[in-house]
Order: sequence, then structure tokens, then C-alpha cells
Amino acid sequence: MNSPDLPIPLGQFAELGNGLRLHYLDVGQGPAVVWLHGSGPGASGYSNFKGNYPAFAAAGFRNIVLDLPGFGRSDKPADVHYDLDFFVASLDAFLRCIGVERCTLLGNSLGGAIALGQALAHPHTVERLILMAPGGVEERETYFRMEGIVRMVETFARGPMGPAEMRHVMSLQVFDPELLDDTIITERAAIAPSQPANLFSTMMVPNMTGRLHEIQAPIFGFWGCNDKFNPHAGALKLIENAPDARMILLNRCGHWVQVEHRELFNRSCIDFLTEG
Repeated sequence: MNSPDLPIPLGQFAELGNGLRLHYLDVGQGPAVVWLHGSGPGASGYSNFKGNYPAFAAAGFRNIVLDLPGFGRSDKPADVHYDLDFFVASLDAFLRCIGVERCTLLGNSLGGAIALGQALAHPHTVERLILMAPGGVEERETYFRMEGIVRMVETFARGPMGPAEMRHVMSLQVFDPELLDDTIITERAAIAPSQPANLFSTMMVPNMTGRLHEIQAPIFGFWGCNDKFNPHAGALKLIENAPDARMILLNRCGHWVQVEHRELFNRSCIDFLTEG
């Protein structure tokens, strides 16, 4: 499960009170930014954010790049329900385990939903939120009608995903599939076979739109208008319901703004974190 042969860096492990071991990279010094990746076969913190966190480290931030349970080098139990409550409880226990009392949560897709869930359940731990096409602002049925999720579910259900199947799914992740080099495909294809079927079958995230008004932490977000996994109408839900929110909407951008518009993303986030 945690083989050193995986083509992603080996960092540190935190063992939670329930025995769950979570893998993370810890890079840089300064105020803490906790990076929460999205879902999907083969996902990991490194493969989502390797083009981003080094710039944050250079700007004076401590970057904790987490592999969520069920992903990357973290434990992948086959006997749990991977619902939002499980992910939030795991994240909160992880923060306590590594001694982070307050941080910026930066989340993409599922990671964005977990960041929202943490801010609602444990607001004292969250200083700011940076969200990229976060989940948790639509009903589950809406997501499962999206072309990218339909393809992901169908492909994963057929059995082990090699590089060809991974590229077939990932090509809908971005506006320009040419951005997907062989390295990112190899990283994800190496991890996907270790992920249990219950990871996706039990993944339940409620629609939190009606509670966004409770979030006092400033929100900065991004959404690609060509997103095939998460409808970009969600950006307006954040703007209209959260007390302090700003969003950047981009065309020629799919579900992975931090990859597709790397420099803009890095520059804008660092400005938000340093200038407010």
C-alpha cells in the first residue's frame, strides 16, 4: 500500500488515534497551508499540487500536502464509508496529530468540499479558504450527470486502470489534454489499483449551500467555465451565500485550474494570503 516504489515522493506519516495512517509532505516554513486534493482514481496530493506548493514555500508558507484516506500513500481501508463526515473527522484528527491549530485550507473538488466541511464543523481551525471548483454545493445527482464523472465511474467499474484508461478519464479533467504529460498519467495509474471499490461507492457529500452563510473565514476561489466534473454555476452559490467570498472564473479551463493556469493561480493565491 505504501510501497516506496510508487512514482510519487515519500514524505511523512501521521498515525491517528483510530490507527489510520495518513501520508503528507511538509515543505517550507511559515503560516500553514494545508492542501486537499480532489477525488478520482490514482489521485494524490503531490500529483494535484506539485506545480504549486513550491511557489508557496518560496513565498514564506509551510505547505502540508496531504494524501486523503483512500488516496496516494495513505491508508485505504475497505471497511469504512468515505463520506464527508469521515473525511472531516480524519482531517481534524490529522491537524491535531501534527500540532496545527489554525491554517489556510486549500482544496480542489472533493478537497474543497472537505475544506468547507471543516470550516463548518471546526471553524476555529480555519483562517482562510482557497477553493478550486469545490464539491458540496450541488446535489449528488447533479455531479453524476457530469460527463467527466460519468466517464470516471464507468472506466473505474470495468476493472484495473492502466495508463491508457487513466488518460481516457483524465482527458476530460482539463480543457487542453496536451497538458497531461506521461508523468502525471504514470503517477496516477500506479496508485489506482490499490484503491478499494468502497472508496467511490460510499463517497457521499451533502449539499452545503444552505450553510455557507455560517462560514466566517474569507474565501478565495477559482472555477473553470469548461469544467466537465463540477458545474461552474457553483461559483455564484459561494458568492451569493458566503459572507466574505471572491471568485475568479476562467474560460479555456476545466477542473484543474492549478495545473491549467499555474502561474495565475500561484500568484493570485499568494497575493490573497499576504495582502488579504
